[in-house]
Parts: sequence; C-alpha cells; structure tokens
Amino acid sequence: MTAHAGRGRTLVAVAATVAAGVGVATQSRINGELGQRFDDGFTAALVSFSSGWVVLLLIVLGTARGRAAVARIPAAMRAGELPWWMLLGGAGGAFFVLSQGLVAGILGVAVFTVAIVSGQTLMGMVADARGFAGARRTPPTPARLAGAAMTVVAVGVAVVGDGAASIPWLALVLPLLAGLGIGIQQAMNGRVRQVSGSPLAATLVNFTVGTAGLVVVTAVHLAVSGLPAAPPSELYLYAGGIVGVVFIAVQAATVGRIGVLLLGMCLVLGQLLGAVVFDSVATLGPALAPQTVAAVVLTALGIVVASSGGWRRGHSQRETGPRGPAEPDTPADQK
Repeated sequence: MTAHAGRGRTLVAVAATVAAGVGVATQSRINGELGQRFDDGFTAALVSFSSGWVVLLLIVLGTARGRAAVARIPAAMRAGELPWWMLLGGAGGAFFVLSQGLVAGILGVAVFTVAIVSGQTLMGMVADARGFAGARRTPPTPARLAGAAMTVVAVGVAVVGDGAASIPWLALVLPLLAGLGIGIQQAMNGRVRQVSGSPLAATLVNFTVGTAGLVVVTAVHLAVSGLPAAPPSELYLYAGGIVGVVFIAVQAATVGRIGVLLLGMCLVLGQLLGAVVFDSVATLGPALAPQTVAAVVLTALGIVVASSGGWRRGHSQRETGPRGPAEPDTPADQK
C-alpha cells in the first residue's frame, strides 16, 4: 500500500470515528427521552441494548463469514491468546446506556457528555500508563495530567450559574463512572476484534454481555419498583440500540488504524458537536446555557492538551517503525 493510500484510509477512519461520536450523542438523546417516557431508565436501557443485540444476531450469525469470526473467539481463548475477562467490555457499554436512560434527560446531552468525557479522559490516562489490554505504555506526563484536570474542572463549569440549582449534582456520578467504563470497553472490544477479525463479531460479544447484565439488573429493579409506564408509540425512541451497534462497530473497526488515543479524540469531538446541536434545539431537559458551551470548549481543550504529546509519539512510531504506517499496533502479549 502506498503512503498516499494509507493516509487516505486514515482520514476515512478519522471521519468515521467522528461520526461515531455524533452517534454516541444521538443515542444519549434518544435513550434519555425513552427513559423519561417509560419513567424507568432501567427498562429504557434494556430495550435499547437488547434491540441492538437482536439486530446483530441476525446480521452476524446469518452469514458463514460472521459465524466463522465468532468461532475464532473461543478458539483464541482455548489457545491462551484471549483472556476470558476481555469479553466483558459489554458491561461498560451496558452501564453507559443505563446512565443515559437514568440521567441524560435530566442533565441535558451537553452536560451528560462533558461528564462522560471526563471519565473517559481519566481512564484513558490510567489505561495508557498501565498498558491495559496489551497496549503500549504511556506514562502520565504533565500535559496529560493538566488535560485531565481541565476536563474534570469542565464538569464544575457546566453546572454553575443560574441553572445549577436545577441540576442534581449526584446525577453526575453515573456518567463519570460510565466514562471510565467506556475507556475499558474500547480497549477490550478492540482486542476481541483483533482476534476475531471482524468488528461485528466483537460488537456482538459486547452486546451479548451487556444485554445479559441488563436483564438481571432490570429484573431485580422491576421486582422491587413495579412495572414501568406504558411504552411510547414513537418509533424513533427505539432506535438507540441500532445507533449503538453502528458506533461500537465503527470503533472496533478503526482503532487498529488510528490507535486508541486518536480514537478517543475523534469520539470526543463527535460527542461534543452532537451534544451542542441537540441541546441548542432541545425541548426536553435544560436548554443550552452559556456555561455549558464554556464547559464543552474547556473539555475539548483538555482533550487536546492531554493527548497531543502521546499522539505525536504514537504517530511517529507508526510512520517510522519497521511495520510501516498501514499496520495496526500489536498487543504486547501477542508479540
């Protein structure tokens, strides 16, 4: 592959990942409203995740290529190439969807996204320092620490001002924790994709684990709290699962080409763009406030500060290393 073709594919991967970030914000908007219409975020999360799981089952298991990709996963586990716990990335996705249904409609998509991004940034820094899932270790430099601090400060900025009293501060805990889970999920799904050779197979594993977890949690919740409100009739409110299938599959497909660091930056850009657009025309939840815009800008700056040094080093290594620019990074325990 020529250098020009490699750059072209990288640009396509970057654009697709930014679009996937917009999909994350779109899903937050849909599932937030679905949770309010059900008056039950647990049921909304289960409906969203399980619908995506059904779609994936039909797509992946309906083709010989898909079935072969799924079969490679247990084979890799038996060979010791894939630890069993790498399959649990769907738990992070399930918790993210659950937090959407519980608090996204209360906080607004922009504030919810700022909190998610803060969690993602912190987990990304920790995961890079630990070399999580076999990735190259990157120590927490002053720039990374400063960028992470900026994104955390952005959460405080987002809830100050005239609207602060109307936003429950404890509601921020869920998206912060969900952001941590997303960081872990991305690394795990990328590894499963590498073993199976299929982003859809990795996404199916993600949704299977997440759906199973949500079935248990929702059953316990309903046994205690009773049945939810009648389901809404608007079909678009049930599209969250399909949107999730698309953006998780895109992440699994592009992480090998652009790396975890640039993947996170592109997702954040897409999430922030989508969040601002949705809240600027919102009819549900708080309207877009000036401090929210400031928090979004501060979050974006924090991501750039935290990521710029690591991206330059990683980019240089991919371009000049013996494997060439077209090859994805190989996890350390597969070398």
